[in-house]
Amino acid sequence: MSKGIRNYQVGEKVESYFLIKSATKSIASNSKPFLTLILSDKTGDIETKLWGASPEDEASFASRSLIYVQGDLIDYRGRNQLKISSIRPATALDNVKIGDFVRSAPISAEDMLEEITQYIFEMKNPNIQRITRHLLKKHQQEFLESPAATRNHHEFVSGLAFHVVSMLRLAKSLSELYPTLDTDLLYSGVILHDLGKVRELSGPIDTSYTIEGKLLGHISIISNEIDAAARELKIEGEEVTVLQHLVLSHHGKGEWGSPKVPVIREAEVLHLIDNVDAKINMMDRALDRVLPGAFSERVMPLENRSFYKPAFHEPPIEM
Repeated sequence: MSKGIRNYQVGEKVESYFLIKSATKSIASNSKPFLTLILSDKTGDIETKLWGASPEDEASFASRSLIYVQGDLIDYRGRNQLKISSIRPATALDNVKIGDFVRSAPISAEDMLEEITQYIFEMKNPNIQRITRHLLKKHQQEFLESPAATRNHHEFVSGLAFHVVSMLRLAKSLSELYPTLDTDLLYSGVILHDLGKVRELSGPIDTSYTIEGKLLGHISIISNEIDAAARELKIEGEEVTVLQHLVLSHHGKGEWGSPKVPVIREAEVLHLIDNVDAKINMMDRALDRVLPGAFSERVMPLENRSFYKPAFHEPPIEM
């Protein structure tokens, strides 16, 4: 196995096995077809183009295929890209499997579930606690496996659970600083806000949007599930409506896909910590492969900015 794609620098030669995360066919300006491939290993993803792709190439280099590639890492318009010199499908003789190339959260699913369960256990409002526990238990397996997105942030196995754990830790720290915050409401909002993604997204490998995801979206899905859970559990009260408001407003603004803007204090905090965790995850990933004193590739969802790693930065010491 290679050192991992995120550890290569522009100008280096790459010789490695990859999983094709996605394959998209397009037509070039010369009217010839080409494939845009997103290649993945446990350290990250890289985009490459296969020019002049034949029908045989389309079959051989489809999503979820394992391949062996030789090429050069180049900078293309501020983003790293792999320029292929040779490519072939992996065979049984290569002794590689999909699990070797799938990124996952740095914390085990079991440990994340235990930590999230503890936050639920600490809730004092019985209505909020019962709804939260009910919905997490209903979707537990998918929740522990699902990515948080198809791209941009936490788009790896168990990424959704890791995103929730990180946000819960942020929420706890903020609640200690600002004791007026209702932790029952805030913790529940964190756990539930993206839970609809278990139905919006297809799964952790070759992740795409489901029909339900495209037509409804995860925000509407989980808002409806909160209402259904309350009816099933025979829960009445303002907590149900307030929980729905938290998930309906967690994107913050209409132009960011939020049906409502936050008008409850905990809803505003939920939006802020969701944004913080997503952005730090994106910046960390962009800077992972950058040497001190250099700029990262451009990060499209962060206003297409290129981030600088200060020259005095020292990598953390591994214990």
